[in-house]
This record gives sequence, C-alpha cells and structure tokens, in this order.
Amino acid sequence: MREQVEKVITAIRPAIQADEGDISLVEVDEATGVITVELHGACVTCPASTQTLKAGIERIMKDRVEGVTEVVEINALGMSESPVQL
Repeated sequence: MREQVEKVITAIRPAIQADEGDISLVEVDEATGVITVELHGACVTCPASTQTLKAGIERIMKDRVEGVTEVVEINALGMSESPVQL
C-alpha cells in the first residue's frame, strides 16, 4: 500500500508545487487505511488547504489506492514541530 501511496503523491506533487506548496508522506497505516501527510510552503497558510486535502488529495487517494479510508495532515493533528507564527 505504501508504494502505491508514494506513486500517487509523486503524480499529484507537481500540481501542488505549481501553487508554491508541497506534500510529503509521513505515515501509512495499513490497518486503518489512514494516510498521514505534511503540507509545506504556501499550503501551510493557505485557507483552502483543508479543501485541497479532503476534496483533492483524499479523493484521489481513495480512487487510486485500495484500502485508503482517510488522508490527514500532521499539522492538523497538532504534531507540528514547527513553531507557530502569528
């Protein structure tokens, strides 16, 4: 499953990078089907990043990788190691 997820990320990465963002794979939980990613660059402060994650990335993952149930973003889980900038 992880290999398939990595292939999908490689395929969608250019579209995200075109908007000055990026995505990296953090974890693939094969038992639950939850994929954890980290968004970078412009995606971090973009108000549409949640929409991109759920309506874009998650939808594509579910369509292309059997067993994927959800895609979550590590910063949304409160696991960011980056300091919060106000």
